[in-house]
Amino acid sequence: MSVRWRLSLWYGLLSALTLIILGFVGYSFSVRQQYLNLDRVLIGSARLVETGIRASGRSYALETDTSGPARDGIVMVLRSYSLDGKLVSRSPSDPGLPPTDPQAPLTDPAKPAYYAVLPIPFGEVDDPRANTAFGTLSVEGQRWRRYVIEVSSDAGKRLGYVEALTPLGSLDNSARQLARVLLTVMGLSVLAVFLFGWWLAGSVLRPVERMMDAARGITRSRDLGQRIPTGKNQDELSRLARTFNDMLGSLQSAWDSQQRFVGDASHELRAPLTVLRGNTELLRRHPHLDAQERETMLSDIEKEASRMNRLVDDLLLLAQSDAGSTLKRSPVELRGIAAEAIRDARRLSGDHTVMLDAPDEPFMVSGEKDRLRQLLLILLDNALKYSPAGTGVTVSIRREGPRTILSVQDQGIGIPQEALPHIFERFYRVDKARSRKAGGVGLGLAIAEWIAAQLGGRLWVEQTGPQGTTFCLELQTEGEG
Repeated sequence: MSVRWRLSLWYGLLSALTLIILGFVGYSFSVRQQYLNLDRVLIGSARLVETGIRASGRSYALETDTSGPARDGIVMVLRSYSLDGKLVSRSPSDPGLPPTDPQAPLTDPAKPAYYAVLPIPFGEVDDPRANTAFGTLSVEGQRWRRYVIEVSSDAGKRLGYVEALTPLGSLDNSARQLARVLLTVMGLSVLAVFLFGWWLAGSVLRPVERMMDAARGITRSRDLGQRIPTGKNQDELSRLARTFNDMLGSLQSAWDSQQRFVGDASHELRAPLTVLRGNTELLRRHPHLDAQERETMLSDIEKEASRMNRLVDDLLLLAQSDAGSTLKRSPVELRGIAAEAIRDARRLSGDHTVMLDAPDEPFMVSGEKDRLRQLLLILLDNALKYSPAGTGVTVSIRREGPRTILSVQDQGIGIPQEALPHIFERFYRVDKARSRKAGGVGLGLAIAEWIAAQLGGRLWVEQTGPQGTTFCLELQTEGEG
């Protein structure tokens, strides 16, 4: 079932429940009150007759027509009975009702008068006097309500019975007519609310439909450049549409990055594979090459295999980072790691001077020894590659509050300003003309930045220019908050 149908049904059900409760409460109160008011009139009329009989043995009310305007059109029949239950007198308003047993209601009181149209006992008129009761009888298909009082003198002598009766047909018909009107109104109201809910749900969900159409179009065309039109509204659906567009932008960026990554990785792997394949074919076709040529080819094969091995290791490391792999941190001594990395860097290039500028004291940081050493070697390798022969590279360590800062400063040509936002991207090389053998494949700084982030640190370019570039690595000092 669609959301639109569910919302419409919920609107209809809630409105129906509300209308049923309100209608039932209103109907019950109105109908009950009318029947109880009629019972009160019966009590008052019967007590009027009782008072006369107790005072003088007769009542003028039995000789008066009580169905006139004074009674608001209510037919009121008053009758008196002897102790043995014989009818003694009746009011002129009696249409000829048959005599009844006045003792019957006293022994078996009837249910509230409204019970026939409202079969829920909400209570009835309380009469604190004893020897009084309500009854109900049917005459020619019409209900009559009656109230009986057993009349006694002040001395307690029983004198007879007084009965007050009134027809309920008109009130019963009015109550049933009111019920039919309420049911009709509730039915039409629920239908109107359902139709309004259907229209409202459709208008509210229209932006969602547009998003669904856009998503289907993107799925069919695989064009992540499509966007959902958004208005100037600031409601939840408009914000959802803008969020959806932002998500499409992120997906497009990730897709483009993946495509570049796959293309660059394939390109970088193709070069060493070509060298390996070419040299092995030459060796196979010319098994009698002289020793010097054979040694040169084997050396090229070894170098390209080593370079391809490093490239695959770097790609695997970046794949682990994309998969959410994390590094375990522990207390390590940064000065010693920097000294080891500097010794390795001096073996990479004998044309440069690599120095360590740090106090002769331990610098304990939260990190991972092998990955920290890898990060420093990446920074030193870049510094040596982009610095003229005969210049120096300086590694400095200092403390700044709870953080430890390691910097690598070279005297190279600097990084162009337009390239700074991209230097940590994969396969990005500042100098596109530089050969891969001299300039690498552009994965080093991406790996270095990932290692720094994994160790809870930060890697950035502090300064760059014609006088050189300084990379800074910030790490949490071990033991500091």
